Amino acid sequence: MARKPRFTLPGYPQHIIQRGLDRQACFFAVDDYRLYLELMQEAARKYDCHVHAYVLMTNHVHMLVTPQQLMGVSFMMQRLAQRYVRTVNRTYGRTGTLWEGRYKAGLVDTDRYLLTCMRYIELNPVRANMVSHPAGYAWSSYRHNGQGCPDSVIKHHPLYIQLDKNQQKRCAAYREMFSTHIAPDLLNEIRNTLNQELVLGSGAFKQQVETMLGRQTESKPKGRPRKDSCSLEY
Repeated sequence: MARKPRFTLPGYPQHIIQRGLDRQACFFAVDDYRLYLELMQEAARKYDCHVHAYVLMTNHVHMLVTPQQLMGVSFMMQRLAQRYVRTVNRTYGRTGTLWEGRYKAGLVDTDRYLLTCMRYIELNPVRANMVSHPAGYAWSSYRHNGQGCPDSVIKHHPLYIQLDKNQQKRCAAYREMFSTHIAPDLLNEIRNTLNQELVLGSGAFKQQVETMLGRQTESKPKGRPRKDSCSLEY
């Protein structure tokens, strides 16, 4: 069966997830996280992709990325995944892949969902009960976006910059967004949209995407409803 094409448009952000094979670990030591970030930065620059947020969990990764060319994210993720696995296999004397098939990605409505999607990504370690606050987790973009710590991987989205011209005030405004929880319905919407590789956005945004790509942005249910595949995710 042919793979369905992803929703991708240059200049529009994508929420990406890459899972470890059978939900097994894909990071084994501190140096592995550092390596992945180095390779992410290199691949993003090579294929002109802007990374706005990320989190490296033990057995999966999330990113929010805006490609500047049509196939930018696809090329970036292919290069990143292959180079990371090659180095990890050589380091640990293992063979085979670390990843569960191809990555998943969903298009994100900038105006309504971009900052929420950034929060969703950076709150993963909190929802997983690994830390009590996102600042306590070393392998995410929160310390940069919320505290101003240098992170050469990140390229700010204009909507984030609009929080305030002053960096300290911008970080404070971003931190303030974390004082409230993301509503459960919105959490499910983000998860389900990503797992089905659809479009996260308003009705007007989805209609705009349909017009631009000539494809429907809503999935059609087939047969009996499936059990929620994201029940083990954060």
